[in-house]
Amino acid sequence: MGGASAMLAAMLTRRAWMSRVGVVAVVMFAVGGCIMPRAGVEQITPQGPTAETMFKLRSVYANGREPNFDERQQWDSQIEQKISNYLREHPDKANALNVSTFRFLRQVTVGMDQEQVLILLGAPVEATENQVRMEQVARRYWPQVQGNATAAWVYLEGWAIYFAGQNVVAITQYLPPGV
Repeated sequence: MGGASAMLAAMLTRRAWMSRVGVVAVVMFAVGGCIMPRAGVEQITPQGPTAETMFKLRSVYANGREPNFDERQQWDSQIEQKISNYLREHPDKANALNVSTFRFLRQVTVGMDQEQVLILLGAPVEATENQVRMEQVARRYWPQVQGNATAAWVYLEGWAIYFAGQNVVAITQYLPPGV
């Protein structure tokens, strides 16, 4: 019996040591992942942010937290009502090819009008018609945007929506590394 209990004690000691090493490794990976700077983003894309993403970002910036269940439910019913009203008032848009992107995905895309963007994303952080400022926002994509855009709306997380008249003609995003 003495040999069996000594063996059991040795196994438990070894298991406890392995357990501690495992916990330390998991903590190191978790902390290391949090400390790692985020890669930057610079893109031009036909699809911009979703309404839900922008809603969550605004909540985090304003309240330091994501919206709770009740806040999400209230926002969801409000945006659904706004979208329904818009489509009722604009029957031509209700039959457009990108109506599902607007109504169900709730994502800004090239071709949408300013009113649709406002419904989905809310008011921009910055709005400009200044070509120099638009060039700064568009960065390396300015040659593609220049000549097409007459205005730009800037949103959180580096999103910029460019308009020619009332319609979206380009969407860019720039987030420097580590932000």
